[in-house]
Amino acid sequence: MFVTLYDGCVLIILMPMEPAIALNISICAALVGLTGYAIYTAFGPPAKSLDDPFEDHED
Repeated sequence: MFVTLYDGCVLIILMPMEPAIALNISICAALVGLTGYAIYTAFGPPAKSLDDPFEDHED
C-alpha cells in the first residue's frame, strides 16, 4: 500500500491483490453477513412473527 501527500490530502493507493485472496474475503464477508441476518431474524424484532410448530401441536 502506498500513501502519498497531494495538496495537503492523503491519497492511499492500494496494490492489486491476488484473485484467490479477493475471493476468500468475499466469501467470508458473505458468511458473516448471512450469519448476522440469521441471528437478527431469530432473536430480533422479526422473531415475534415466527411460530413454534411444537407448541401448536401439543398432545
